[in-house]
Amino acid sequence: MASEGFIDAAETQATALGHPTARVFTPHPIQDRTDDEMREIADDTVEALIAKLTGPQD
Repeated sequence: MASEGFIDAAETQATALGHPTARVFTPHPIQDRTDDEMREIADDTVEALIAKLTGPQD
């Protein structure tokens, strides 16, 4: 899990390692978000994260 600012880096790393990785991205940037904004981001992404962790491998 990472913010959208790291999509290219995640894809590059997955390619370098020779395998796909499960990825879930949040809006970017996150460092200056309020607690309420962080809760909203978490609420918006938790189902995708659970699906990646428990579902079939891509």
